[in-house]
Amino acid sequence: MFKKIIMAVLLVGSAVFAQDGVHWAKDFQSGIAQATKEQKPVLFIISRDTCKYCVLLDNTTLKDPVVVQKLNKNFVAIRSWTNEGDYIPRELAQNTPGLPGIWFLKENGQPMYAPLLGYVKKDAFAEALDIVKHEYDKQKKEKK
Repeated sequence: MFKKIIMAVLLVGSAVFAQDGVHWAKDFQSGIAQATKEQKPVLFIISRDTCKYCVLLDNTTLKDPVVVQKLNKNFVAIRSWTNEGDYIPRELAQNTPGLPGIWFLKENGQPMYAPLLGYVKKDAFAEALDIVKHEYDKQKKEKK
C-alpha cells in the first residue's frame, strides 16, 4: 500500500513539474525584445476575460502538454487583454475582427499571416505551430 501511495505522489508531482504552462511574456514590448534576442517567432493572442472562446482556448488548447511544449521551445508567447487595457499594436487591433485573435509574428512584430480567429482545437493548433516554425526557419535561412 505504501509503495502505491509513493508511486501516485511521484506520478502526480512529475506531471505538475512537466506541465508548468505557457511561458507568457510580461507585455508586448518585452516579448518582442525577447523574440529578437532569441530569434524566435511570436505567438500573439488578443483576448478578453468575458470571451467564451478565449476561455475555452485557455482551458483546453493552451493547457495541452504538446501545445505547451512546442510554444515554450519554439516561440515567444505574448497575450494582451482588451479589458485590461494592455498594449496592442494598432495594425493588429484594426485587423482583428473577433476574439480571440491569434497572430503569428516575426521577431520584429510584423505579421507572418492573417490572424486565426476564435477557438482552435489542440491538434490543429499544434499543427499550425509546426507550420509556422518551419516557415519562419525557412525565411531566416533564405535571408542568409
